Amino acid sequence: MALTIKSVEDRDFRKYGRIVKGYGIAQLLQAMESTPVPEDVIYTASVREMEDTADAAGFRDFVFGGMPIQIGFCNGHNNMLNALEYHRNSEINIAVTDMVLLLGMQQDMEDDFTYDSAKVEAFLVPAGTAVELYGTTLHYAPCGVDGKGFKGIVILPEGTNTELEAVPEKNGEDALLFAKNKWLVAHQESGLEADGAFIGLKGENLSI
Repeated sequence: MALTIKSVEDRDFRKYGRIVKGYGIAQLLQAMESTPVPEDVIYTASVREMEDTADAAGFRDFVFGGMPIQIGFCNGHNNMLNALEYHRNSEINIAVTDMVLLLGMQQDMEDDFTYDSAKVEAFLVPAGTAVELYGTTLHYAPCGVDGKGFKGIVILPEGTNTELEAVPEKNGEDALLFAKNKWLVAHQESGLEADGAFIGLKGENLSI
């Protein structure tokens, strides 16, 4: 299925999130200059150098209302959907390079927590743009543009995406719990089943 790539400026993005303006990001972007762009995708949940900036304080004190946060990054090369995840809270993504987000809505999941990939929409986030993805927005690793690599800053409540301390029963929504504050629905072609992911993303494993 060919995906139409819309802009985050498009009204269709509003059900998934919003553009965040008025907060400093220059220090965060500078800290990203030394991060790698591998041929696959890497995610680092917490980088002290970024968390110690004045920019970070603005996101912690106001965007997240004073809650403890972690700031990390997701970099690499990707053009596939592979999986969708959600949290119990919003996530801030800051595009260091142009990147495309593949998004869905938790409300469109079936009662058995499966999800039809045909409902996914693609949105271009231009370099230097910060977006909030609402807690009900399904998302995963960004995609690069025109086969190029991507760099993205990821801001979340402290502890998100770290290793679980309690092992969930594999039934109901608990079957999706993949890490702390991370519920994941993977496609059978993703290779994530070997890591214990719930295979519930139905239809085509979309690519751009």
